[in-house]
Amino acid sequence: MSAPQATNHTHAPTALLVLGDGTVLKGRGLGAEGKAVGEVCFNTSMTGYQEIMTDPSYAGQIINFTFPHIGNVGANVEDIETVTPAARGCVLATDITEPSSWRALQSFDEWLRRYNLPAIAGIDTRRLTRRIRDGGAPNGVIVHRKDGKFDIPALIAEAKAWPGLEGMDLAKDVSCRQTYHWDENLWALGRGYGKAADPRFKVVAIDYGAKRNILRCLTAAGCDVTVVPATATTDDVLRHKPDGVFLANGPGDPAATGEYAVPVIKDLMKRDIPIFGICLGHQMLALALGGKTEKMARGHRGANHPVKDLTTGKVEITSQNHGFCVVRESLPASVKVTHESLFDGCVEGLEVEGKPVFSVQYHPEASPGPMDSHYLFHRFVEKMEKRK
Repeated sequence: MSAPQATNHTHAPTALLVLGDGTVLKGRGLGAEGKAVGEVCFNTSMTGYQEIMTDPSYAGQIINFTFPHIGNVGANVEDIETVTPAARGCVLATDITEPSSWRALQSFDEWLRRYNLPAIAGIDTRRLTRRIRDGGAPNGVIVHRKDGKFDIPALIAEAKAWPGLEGMDLAKDVSCRQTYHWDENLWALGRGYGKAADPRFKVVAIDYGAKRNILRCLTAAGCDVTVVPATATTDDVLRHKPDGVFLANGPGDPAATGEYAVPVIKDLMKRDIPIFGICLGHQMLALALGGKTEKMARGHRGANHPVKDLTTGKVEITSQNHGFCVVRESLPASVKVTHESLFDGCVEGLEVEGKPVFSVQYHPEASPGPMDSHYLFHRFVEKMEKRK
């Protein structure tokens, strides 16, 4: 009987993931040639990689996907959350296969090249996830070169020198530059995205990095949505005569964005306008109420996070993407914690006693993820209806 053949390890790597602590992970380059530096985080979602890569909340981050079959359904022009992807690159366990979906217009590899995003495959992504879980999200550089020539000491120095997300205001980078109207509805099989029909409430969405599907959910709930930049003033918001104000998701350190966002939110709360915040919007609201936020060791990113609604006792499976959280002990007595994570107990929702103001840390629009929390958009509408 012939001896088993040894695995061929002679092929030089065409991509590296270099971490700030000097760790060098070698693999195969995918997507665009080039390099990108950012915080390396992991996402546990099994689907929706296109939505994840285009979620503005991932600005400044390199995504390590724990699910091994990323790219298997290809890419299209519909499953995006913003026009320009916010993530800086991605890490995969296996090579991207040919698309297996009737909706695919191109391969995920081609999509990455189109948007100049480098990727690396052949990495033990579960092991990297354990490293992030135990040691926190590291700074890293992802680099793809077909010639396999890398200056590793320079790459380590670049990863070490990157300042990290703490103290960084990224909302300005991903926010819209000017006000616009949104009327696109939720997607349906055979129709695609629809248009708003007979909206009942005017909503101004402050764009700290808004995902499109959040805006679609607002439209589907009966809202006429106007989107304003993150730096919009109180007058910019009020001149649209809104029935309610939505505080969008977004990237970066909430305290840094809060420098200009918090005074506006405080002004709006004085007028008893219904306010609904998601993700960074939730954190902005907490800061406006006198609370504090802090950087998490590893963050919450994925579509399988259990959250308990403390008002009903129900448990929702939620989609999440955040690296900062609200410090529970910093919240004033007038603020009620309504939801908490069953993973680590962090604050996942709050409301203000006596005011039509509430927020959640997670993503009820579910893009990607479960739809357990769609009711929150209708709760927002109910508050506007009651005030009107």
